Amino acid sequence: MFVAASDIDAMQMQTLPTKRTMVSAFFGQDTAYDGIFYTGVTTTGIFCRPSCTARKPKAENIEFFATAREALMAGYRPCKRCRPMKPTGHPPDWLQSLLEKVDEDPERRWRDRDLRALRLQPERVRRWFHKHHGMTFHAYSRARRLAAAIGKIKQGDSLPGLAYEAGYESLGGFNEALDRHIGATGRGAASKQTVVATRIPTPLGPMVAVATDDALCLLEFADRRMLPKQLDRIRQRLKSTIVPGSNQVIEKIAEELGWYFDGHLEKFETPILETGTVFQEMVWAALRDIPYGTTVSYQDIAEKIERPTAVRAVARSNGDNKLAILIPCHRVVGKDGHLTGYGGGLWRKRRLLELESNVRLPITDS
Repeated sequence: MFVAASDIDAMQMQTLPTKRTMVSAFFGQDTAYDGIFYTGVTTTGIFCRPSCTARKPKAENIEFFATAREALMAGYRPCKRCRPMKPTGHPPDWLQSLLEKVDEDPERRWRDRDLRALRLQPERVRRWFHKHHGMTFHAYSRARRLAAAIGKIKQGDSLPGLAYEAGYESLGGFNEALDRHIGATGRGAASKQTVVATRIPTPLGPMVAVATDDALCLLEFADRRMLPKQLDRIRQRLKSTIVPGSNQVIEKIAEELGWYFDGHLEKFETPILETGTVFQEMVWAALRDIPYGTTVSYQDIAEKIERPTAVRAVARSNGDNKLAILIPCHRVVGKDGHLTGYGGGLWRKRRLLELESNVRLPITDS
């Protein structure tokens, strides 16, 4: 049974967390509330994200807004430190020149002196990459070079030359790295599937996208607790290491996500690769059939796949979905119409349903 997202009965409740919760999150610089609300400072006329590190005003001098647009309409200017108008997780301005140069020449071998030449502190760059990518910048750029080398092996380029370009002093070291990353050495790497990953900024926080040359394998919010386990499952299923990079599939999903969050896309065309059990894939297929702007219950899904008593198994499969938004598990609610859990956070589920129904849904402390 399809139900319009705007008809969920919780609509009678408040549209923001309690003031006490928001004050606590703002003064605690709680990143978990970024995207849920924005804080306007009446004495400065500036509005910020909850996680902003700027000096905090007195509590009596702040007010709260559900969206950046509402803060702007109230006459506030965006903070220059936390940049609330940018998608959450967007790389900071001071790092942009480096990221652009890495994208222009992913095979370049970087040294600390190169970073200093760009007026960047190597330690600051290291901390940012470790926080956002789980590796240092040098490890990141080395992985990019290795991914580029694998592509050239497939084109038939000379192995010794590729080893040197990738930053290895010997062919043996290069082969060892290939074996560690993709389970093959030398020309054997040409037959291995290349799997790349990147972070895509969105209004609800950065998402991690993982893809082969042919299909998207994973799309998930970067702060989801299940993400490491999901990545391990993909590595095991595809028998390949995931390396930083991009390809046409990732470029397409990044473009489509932009359209989706702008309210101009209801159906994604990016090819996907589902890696689940037969039962899970039955559930995920049923999820893809839920029309944009509507919701169903777990019981509805169980009946659709002709397993009416398997409601709990349906819920588990919902939680195991590795392609957020594309396989719209956010459109599944409780049998009574109330919003239920969501791997990316219940606040994101509300925001996605708001986007699709063009109606603001409540956010409470429950």
